[in-house]
Amino acid sequence: MTARPWVTTGTQGSFEDMGTPLREATFVVVDLETTGAGPGAHAITEIGAVRVRGGIVDDEFSTLANPDAPIPAQITLLTGITNAMVATAPALEEALTAFLAWFRRARPAGSGAAGPILVAHNARFDVGHLRGAARALDLPWDEPRVVDTLALARKAWSRSNVPNHRLGTLASFVGSPTRPTHRALDDARATADVLHAALEALAPLGITHVEDLATAADPVPATRRAKARLADPLPHAPGVYQFHSPSGQALYIGSASDLHRRVRSYFTAAEKRGRIARMLDTAVSVRHIETPTEIEARVRELRLIAELDPPLNRRSRAPQRQPWLRVAQGSGGLGPRLALTTALPTDDVSEAVGPFPSRATGLEAQRAAESVLRLSAWDGTGPRRVSGDDSPADAATARRALAGHIDLVAAPILERVADLAERERYEEAGAWTSRLRSLLLGARRAEAARPLLACPHLIAARRRETGGWELVAVRWGRLAGSLVSPPGADPRPYVDDLRATAQIVARPERVGQATSVEETLLLASWVLDDGARLVEVDADPSVLAWPIGAAARHRRVIDSG
Repeated sequence: MTARPWVTTGTQGSFEDMGTPLREATFVVVDLETTGAGPGAHAITEIGAVRVRGGIVDDEFSTLANPDAPIPAQITLLTGITNAMVATAPALEEALTAFLAWFRRARPAGSGAAGPILVAHNARFDVGHLRGAARALDLPWDEPRVVDTLALARKAWSRSNVPNHRLGTLASFVGSPTRPTHRALDDARATADVLHAALEALAPLGITHVEDLATAADPVPATRRAKARLADPLPHAPGVYQFHSPSGQALYIGSASDLHRRVRSYFTAAEKRGRIARMLDTAVSVRHIETPTEIEARVRELRLIAELDPPLNRRSRAPQRQPWLRVAQGSGGLGPRLALTTALPTDDVSEAVGPFPSRATGLEAQRAAESVLRLSAWDGTGPRRVSGDDSPADAATARRALAGHIDLVAAPILERVADLAERERYEEAGAWTSRLRSLLLGARRAEAARPLLACPHLIAARRRETGGWELVAVRWGRLAGSLVSPPGADPRPYVDDLRATAQIVARPERVGQATSVEETLLLASWVLDDGARLVEVDADPSVLAWPIGAAARHRRVIDSG
């Protein structure tokens, strides 16, 4: 067989970092002949296979098999395999056992990579028969990675190149020295030549690693797939990436734990968002910022989206317009009232809930709270209360409800919902449940953000799967710095380094001045959830505790949306 080295680009790395380059993969190219019956214990009459690595054949396998069933005359006419030929051949169970053992030996000695890749032309037929026979004969079958040269050929060569994609046509087109004969080993040899030629043709489209084969035949335009080269300069490290237009405009911003792998994935059929696909057709470059930790990458993503306002990012935009619900002093002699504000003083964050993603959801939450607290009537009258007296609450009770005791509002509304449901007024019950959910979501955000917004300095740590620690410094709700300690190293000196080099953050006068609340919430999920250790906290420890009447008690309502 003629060896065909295929083209690869970029710097090769370890399997864990890069995947497996095609030139290092082991392919087992197989072909079967059958009686024409469906997959099972009485169909396969011949197995032929070649094992190739780096474009070179290093072993072959061939055997007839006795299917213990007659071969129809038309099949004999096609393949030349007669009943007399298979009468003295090994039983199918013996032949298949030998092939599967030979296939499993194809794993490179001492390699941590995945096993060999099974290749066939119209792989559904051959692999279906192998799987069906193994199961029928109760033989172990470990689903291998499969490549179909028919699908690859259709991607590599259009009908303007070849009249059809039959194996014989393709073998002649690529110059294979083996002519397919409907005998298993000959057809496997020809299929191997077609495989090599197809991979060589597809290399300029970014099909250079084993992991690319899963999407190689997907309907991704060639011009878009070719842009996968934009990922080549990116490191296998956490960071932020930006797709840019010809004029230099940031079109889309994202973050990843592995910049190279994530950006490369955009140019496969795994990316199904139409608006992103159109962006990829426009983008001409990818810029990146490497970060020491993934959490810092996600924070930088939020900041860049807020700063550059890329047209394709739908979240994290205009966080300064997200309102909070608080108790405000009425004007013109009026008493305290509930009000939405986008300018919340830092001193008041302990007695406010939010932020809400929009003013509409904020108004929903305000209506829910006002229906119970009754600091002022809603729409002139206010809704009827189901239980308790109908007198308005005082401002102190309202502040307490918003300060972490949201049960004071949630419990009466849940009673109202139950009463409405009992009277079969389900639409009204659903409306009040939706309003309560908006309020509870705002309360949950406030409860998560308050500890960090009230903390002048905090360092938290998480152990890395690969060893060492990720260290994060947070000051007044803002990421002030992060770093990683090496595996096996004492992390304490790195804590000292982080404390000394972290950004100095002045106490903000209002929420959102030092950073967006979305950043604070992101950090809260990293710092305060299971798996993190608080190394240093320059604040009263009580700020890290949640009150008994917190929104988390009503997870059923929160999750109902």
